[in-house]
Amino acid sequence: MATRLSWLVLGTGAIGTYVGGSLLLNGEKVVFLEQSETASFLWEQGLKLNISGQDYRILHPEIFASIPAALSFSRYDVIVFALKSYDTFAAIEMMRPFSADLPPILCLQNGVENEAELSALLGEGRVIAGTVTSSVSRSGMGDICLERKRGIGIARGNSLAGQITRALTDAHLNASLYNSPPAMKWSKMLTNLLGNASSAILDMTPSEILASPQLYNMEIEQVREALAVMKGLDLRPVDLPGVPVRLFSWAVNSLPPGLSQRIISRMAGAGRGEKMPSFHIDLHSGKEKSEVDYLNGAVVRFGRLTGVATPINNWLNQTLLALAEGNLPLEEYAHNPDKLLRVIYLDDEAD
Repeated sequence: MATRLSWLVLGTGAIGTYVGGSLLLNGEKVVFLEQSETASFLWEQGLKLNISGQDYRILHPEIFASIPAALSFSRYDVIVFALKSYDTFAAIEMMRPFSADLPPILCLQNGVENEAELSALLGEGRVIAGTVTSSVSRSGMGDICLERKRGIGIARGNSLAGQITRALTDAHLNASLYNSPPAMKWSKMLTNLLGNASSAILDMTPSEILASPQLYNMEIEQVREALAVMKGLDLRPVDLPGVPVRLFSWAVNSLPPGLSQRIISRMAGAGRGEKMPSFHIDLHSGKEKSEVDYLNGAVVRFGRLTGVATPINNWLNQTLLALAEGNLPLEEYAHNPDKLLRVIYLDDEAD
């Protein structure tokens, strides 16, 4: 039997609860780190996981509200970093005084820049890139439902990568190893872009957006910009667990929109259905920050580095940030795709 790992999971959102809870159910040693009120609530109420129609309850999980408390409780082989990208900086500042005592970090965040930020804290080779393609929803603190099982991608390069992959697979998380961390992370980001920012801005479901020929064309242009940036970085899309990213990318780049619309809408619908994406959930729950700057915004920043124009990603990023920060009213573009398209393409022509 393989040696068990000891895991410290930062964050009990949908991904942290799903991954940490699944590892616990498989007999792994898992400790969670959360804010004080959340930690107390979860210790008392426990974790709830609905996986493949089966309900699981984990009572009194080991959970702490500070790094010193967690480190004094146990030693760890790996930290699972499962926070929203906009919380990365605060988490790094929290960990900084204890960086010498921290194990390697498995970064399961969306976006393509978090690993570099974490490597600046821990040093090269101590951050393992990862990506989760399974669809997980969260109905309350520590209460999640696995909506569609796909898997987890783990980048090679760290001596623990193979053992982490085996442990995750043994916990029914379907993990696979990847040779190129950037290609893996960019490939996941391609799938995150489609119907995400526009859904939040328009207050419409992704299926409604992709059913509109005009909005679909805009979505395709957005992804084509990201693919052009990937090409400028000498990166090629790779298939991820349960997600045919290469087919998706080929359809986006090679087929006319009128032909690709049905194919890509079906692929997107299989993943989301009528579920609102994360940007919409954050915006309409009153959060004043958004991960859009770590997805669409990253496309813009790397576009500048590679000399690739990214006007659609730039507009979506700036507009959603303005809505999240209260500089635009939520009603500005709600259910008004004609206004959105008019403003986007007028701005584009003006540039």
